[in-house]
Amino acid sequence: MNTSFCGRVVDLAYARGMASPRWISPDSGPVVARAFHAALGLIFAIAFGSLAAQIHLLFAPGGLAPIAETVAALRAEPGLTAWAAPSLFWWLSGDTILYTAAVAGLFLGLLAFAGIAVRLCLALATLLYLSFVSVGAPFLGFQWDSLLLECGLLAVLLPRTRPSPIVHLLFTFLIFKLYFESGLAKWYSSAGDWHDGSAMTYYYETAPLPGPLAWYMHQLPAAWHMIEGWLVLVGELLVPLLIFCGRRGRQVAVALLTGFQLVNLATANYGFFCHLALALHLFLLSDADLERPRRWVRRLPPALRPPPVPEDSKPQGPVRAALVGAFAGLYLAASLVDARATFSDDPTAQRWAEELAPWYAPLRMINTYHLFGQITRVRVEPELAGFDGEAWTDYALRYKPGPTDRLLPLVAPHQPRLDFQLWFYGLVMRRQPPEYVLRLLVMLCRDPTRAQSAFATPLLPAPQAVSLRFWRYNFSAPGSDAWWTRQEVGHASALRCADLP
Repeated sequence: MNTSFCGRVVDLAYARGMASPRWISPDSGPVVARAFHAALGLIFAIAFGSLAAQIHLLFAPGGLAPIAETVAALRAEPGLTAWAAPSLFWWLSGDTILYTAAVAGLFLGLLAFAGIAVRLCLALATLLYLSFVSVGAPFLGFQWDSLLLECGLLAVLLPRTRPSPIVHLLFTFLIFKLYFESGLAKWYSSAGDWHDGSAMTYYYETAPLPGPLAWYMHQLPAAWHMIEGWLVLVGELLVPLLIFCGRRGRQVAVALLTGFQLVNLATANYGFFCHLALALHLFLLSDADLERPRRWVRRLPPALRPPPVPEDSKPQGPVRAALVGAFAGLYLAASLVDARATFSDDPTAQRWAEELAPWYAPLRMINTYHLFGQITRVRVEPELAGFDGEAWTDYALRYKPGPTDRLLPLVAPHQPRLDFQLWFYGLVMRRQPPEYVLRLLVMLCRDPTRAQSAFATPLLPAPQAVSLRFWRYNFSAPGSDAWWTRQEVGHASALRCADLP
């Protein structure tokens, strides 16, 4: 990586976004703010609902990554305080409080969606989600978890009854940061797969959880995949610059970026990420853009019409304006420092990041994004099996490739986190199994009923042994009777349940 050039690219791109206010839409205001608040509230509700469905398997005592044990380990670290992992669960982490927190977050999101005490509800939902993310490793460390927290922080500052150019600047900057940084990660990939056009020839087949259209997209000609890869680079490195080109530029940007996310939605399962990105695109529109559909609403009977957006006649006070301006400066500066440290080896940037990160990193609300900087070329899937004394039964996870004749469903915005995390384990299959995999093997022996929700195959009620095998999966050729082909590439020794702890 040419780190000095990369650093200059980051500096120039960010300076372009910070230097001039002309790119802030003069028409953005309460209509955009209210639409985004509603969308964010709904996404929070979905995120918490998805978590609630997986707490028993993942985070409750006896689960695959019990939060109570994580907190106990953190407490045992000498000199470590709650700031290192800010979470409500430092003090309470039993089954009841975990479920209560998830359900409370779901209802807070629904209240925000309904327009009730919106900013307060979003603030509380953000803090509750941070409580899970801070101590939910390895299942809550995805970039869209961090993006949701960053959106929650900015949404609390977003007024609903008057324009707020500074806060809208921050949201627009977040859109630019999300796409441009992901583009930089691809451009400087050590594999060079985005430069030679090969990345997209593998992407659909090796994505963590492909959707039902991925097989069809994979069958397109290699020449198209090469063009597709270059279009992704254009979409992430050049299209975000249109945000700085006035209203027309933003309208072109929102059309192209929205099309990009719709393709992602149709072909793969990334939880609520695509939905959150689409919600952020609202800040590339103006109030007038969103008001146009309301003309049709005016034809409805008066009882069915939504109330008009109220206007705040009081201007923002100087103290509040100064506080928001100070926060904006710190937020932009920290984002630049973090990006410089991520995308270059500049020692000054590294030193600044090391000194500043302890102040903001624990909150996970100022982030650098690098989605799919390098595409995996081989899909290796772990497969679990149980032995009843006479025969082995293969256990197919609900949302991962298993039987070759099964087409995977479109499950987003729900994110099955065990399925997703096992994809990463398949990439490093020859290493020692991580703790959550060992716990899963024990659970399949001792408490298969608890694990059943993750599997499409009925689990043996009292297996004598369990095993873990690894298969390389490829999409089948057109005309085949199956969607996948597979071959075994690794077989872990069978583990007798009587020998497990």
